[in-house]
Amino acid sequence: MDPGSLTVIDQGKQNVLGVQVSAVDYDSAVDKVMSAAREGRSLAVTALAVHGVMTGVQDRAHGARLNAFDLVTPDGQPVRWALNLLHRARLADRVYGPELTLRVLRASAEQGLPVYLYGSTQQTLELLVSKLHERFPALKIAGMEASKFRPAQPGEPEEIAARIRDSGARVVMVGLGCPRQEIFVYGMRHLVDAPMLAVGAAFDYHAGGLKNPPAWMQKYALEWLWRLGLEPKRLWRRYILLNPAYLARLGAQKARLWRATPPPPATEQLTTFAV
Repeated sequence: MDPGSLTVIDQGKQNVLGVQVSAVDYDSAVDKVMSAAREGRSLAVTALAVHGVMTGVQDRAHGARLNAFDLVTPDGQPVRWALNLLHRARLADRVYGPELTLRVLRASAEQGLPVYLYGSTQQTLELLVSKLHERFPALKIAGMEASKFRPAQPGEPEEIAARIRDSGARVVMVGLGCPRQEIFVYGMRHLVDAPMLAVGAAFDYHAGGLKNPPAWMQKYALEWLWRLGLEPKRLWRRYILLNPAYLARLGAQKARLWRATPPPPATEQLTTFAV
């Protein structure tokens, strides 16, 4: 926890369209991750924007997996607004995945806790490690492993977990894209005694492959427009279709026209998932 922080916000999980989102700030989120890292215990973490929430709304089985996570931060401003509107959370800021990533990496460097990077491509990982060592010279990278971009073969999750364990890593960052990364963390959480963070596009941002939008666009929830401009063919369905659907469901939940009952947290172990 940041000793200079006057208050730390942790209001527990709150129902946003049936997905249980943690009403927390950065200090609380980092504190939870680092506590688990020091104690060597599993902690499933993700940061959800509108797209991430809507994957859980449209696929109830996936919503149940998301509700099994220990910490689900409000990555997007509209998700923060929903917490404030529906539950009076009074959050002044979101807990943005790429920024949370940097704060956890900074804390890991300060506390001497090694980090494992999983996902993306080998080229991106190499660029990322170089950038991170420039920013955090004391950071220990225990290992890195690029995505295979295919389903896991029998026994492969256990092999990946063994490599993570043998590396001595105390924090695991997973960058596979939504929702693959959340499914990966859910599927691996019982195999890895360390916090695992699904960090979305953080690898690409911090490796220099993606440019961050201006601060004013982030403040007014226009990051989606920035991303759409960069990758229109890949992202147009995500933003043009899902954003209005999210707002409509949020209005229905607020007006109590829709109960938005959260599915119970999933408990089953997955037999296969993308790695």
